[in-house]
Amino acid sequence: MTVVAELKDLTKAYGSKMVVNTVNLQIHLGEILALLGPNGSGKSTILKILAFIESPTGGTVEFQGEEVDYKKTEQARLQSTLVFQKTAVFSTSVYNNIAYGLKMRKIPKSEQVEEVKKALKLVKLEGFEKRPAKKLSGGEQQRVAIARALVLKTKLLLLDEPTANLDPRNAEILEDVIETVNRENKVTIVLATHNMFQAEKLPHRIALMNEGKITEIGTPIEVFGKLSKNLASFAAVENTFSGDAQPTSEGTTIVDLGSNVHVEIAEQRQGETAIFVNPQDIILCQEPPHSSARNAFRGKITEITDLGNLVKLKVDVGRVFSVQITKRSYKEMKLTLNSQVCIVFKASSVNVF
Repeated sequence: MTVVAELKDLTKAYGSKMVVNTVNLQIHLGEILALLGPNGSGKSTILKILAFIESPTGGTVEFQGEEVDYKKTEQARLQSTLVFQKTAVFSTSVYNNIAYGLKMRKIPKSEQVEEVKKALKLVKLEGFEKRPAKKLSGGEQQRVAIARALVLKTKLLLLDEPTANLDPRNAEILEDVIETVNRENKVTIVLATHNMFQAEKLPHRIALMNEGKITEIGTPIEVFGKLSKNLASFAAVENTFSGDAQPTSEGTTIVDLGSNVHVEIAEQRQGETAIFVNPQDIILCQEPPHSSARNAFRGKITEITDLGNLVKLKVDVGRVFSVQITKRSYKEMKLTLNSQVCIVFKASSVNVF
């Protein structure tokens, strides 16, 4: 298997703080590799080193078979591009934003037009060429940033939390773009994420990170299948819980999470079972709804985080669940800290590991 890039005993320190600690990692040609871990685990730093905009403190980086000299990275930078989590677009048209890198590389005008057209179609922004990029929504700006990277056709595409803080529609479009360019154009992609649901379905391999180290690496089935202590402790932030499972006569299972929280799942399990509920699959309401959903719990809001068009809430129902709702819904419901609410989700929405 061809190796595009390899990190050997890589370290990176900022002052006395070690943020990447003796990492060894190969990136294979044509794969999607996810760096999965909580904030501060070193994911973004590794991306910056692979983009040749940060130099390592120790160890080596090989790119396309040659060791990189971080004092001379001009040529390497032309073959690796990073799309940051916080999108930066220029105060000009969408076309000029996407064509910027092509102009810098003195690509002929006719080729620029064709490449921008193809990229806009891929990210579902056809007809946006003349629009001011700064006036687009956050999700649309992120799609422009992805298109700007794609037209360069580099050997390595690096994505830092590509769907963080986006509404579900824009997140779905971007995930589809990632899968398409990898499948059809064989683009090698490394993405950093703390989204377990995304890490389960997008990459070919996952490198699980914690405190600057890679603690596990393997396919999604291998990493999620054994639900290691590192994965479970990290994932608990994102609605992952463990409990004793007992099957019902109806073909479902009740998982006892403790604190009088019993979650019904749509398959039969027995004994210790780990579950994950995507925050986007949870409905938030102020009164228990009349619905077929098997899981409904009353609790109070303990934390509120503004994500732009979305708001993330933590709701304590005995166990703390993270929930995402639109800013509009948040305002209409007049929610505040300690507001009493209900969370509701289907048994079929519960992922079982």
